[in-house]
Amino acid sequence: MTAAKLSATKVKPPRRSVRETPKPRPVKPRPEQPKVSEVDVILVAIPGTPGKGNGPGGEKWRIEVGGVRAGEVYINVIDEPPLGHHASIQIYLNIKSQGRGIGRVAYLKACQRSQHHTIYAHMRKSNVASRRAAEAAGFIDATPTGYGQLIMKRLRPPVCADTGPDTTWKPSS
Repeated sequence: MTAAKLSATKVKPPRRSVRETPKPRPVKPRPEQPKVSEVDVILVAIPGTPGKGNGPGGEKWRIEVGGVRAGEVYINVIDEPPLGHHASIQIYLNIKSQGRGIGRVAYLKACQRSQHHTIYAHMRKSNVASRRAAEAAGFIDATPTGYGQLIMKRLRPPVCADTGPDTTWKPSS
């Protein structure tokens, strides 16, 4: 057999299957850290960056606890299925700031300061800490049946001109 025929009959190696998105690293258990109070967490408005609060309707804040940067939270207006055009909140905490209740307070304060009345939080279904923080801030599960990612929704409580915010109001599911 000639070299030309050998090269023409080479079998291509099988194609590798498409890799799944890697799961986040497991969080190592840390000693119980003291929880922060709402007054300890301060949101400082900062300019957004591309994809992080820098667009029409976008907002961004630095999260500080005791004068130290603990992370950031931002809201983008996005147009993605299954919801279409909507405000979406993202929060990132430094590793040392996790597990202290800072996310719960930051979700709440960002939603209160936001110009948007309805805000959605998108997260992995396996992200139990973010889900609990969002639920503590008034988010409810709004995931469409069969959708792979967890989608939570928060509605701003109605405000009465005479008495201020209605603290007894609960969003309907």
